[in-house]
Amino acid sequence: MHLDWWTFALQTVNFGILVWLLHRFLYKPVLQAIDARRAEIEARFAAATTAEAQAREALASVEAQREGIEAERAAALKEAMAQAEAAAEARRVEAQRQADALLDGARKTLAQEREEALDAARAASLDLGLDIARRLLAEVPVELRAEAWLERVEQHLAAMEPDERDRMKQGMGDGAPLRAVTAAPLPEAAAGAWRERLHRALGDGAAIEFADDPALIAGVELHFPTSILRLSWRSTLAGLKAEIENHGQPR
Repeated sequence: MHLDWWTFALQTVNFGILVWLLHRFLYKPVLQAIDARRAEIEARFAAATTAEAQAREALASVEAQREGIEAERAAALKEAMAQAEAAAEARRVEAQRQADALLDGARKTLAQEREEALDAARAASLDLGLDIARRLLAEVPVELRAEAWLERVEQHLAAMEPDERDRMKQGMGDGAPLRAVTAAPLPEAAAGAWRERLHRALGDGAAIEFADDPALIAGVELHFPTSILRLSWRSTLAGLKAEIENHGQPR
């Protein structure tokens, strides 16, 4: 196998450009939106703090007026002062309660928006990575890809318990074929190698058919009569997308 360093360098530059575009046009706007939301929350909190300060100033004004009132009206003013203090305290408590509620709600909202933004970034990164992977795979000869995935199939079958492997092979003895589905059609020589090595792993009596499905992206699916062994990027990608969707659901 000959490695074309110019092709490798160009692919590396392309990948760097894609990462830069993702950083500039996705990640930065998300951070700017989060910063704008945080500034709005801080402004609301500042308004609540101003209301509390005004309540304190009102209380101080009431106290100053009480000191300037004549002595004979002291009793009446004491009662009025008590009422004013109670009202001011109630306003202060209410203002504090509202400020705490606003701040708590803002924190929860910011945390939720941040998680949603991160989930969106993860999904976009996953799609971008998949597109890059498709382009890179297109540069690899089909024979090399076929060999790599055949080795993975052999390793997976060898690691299975004998009882589990026998259950998977049920029905093959009755003439039902095993369908090996790959992302791209196998060349004739590669198909022959697959048939020989699958016979070695599953038994010489197994009838084997080949098919292709570009939706697999890469890898292989072995369709037994009663079960399917999935070793493709499509199944791995589906699992990753499910994790992202479950992560974004409310708890």
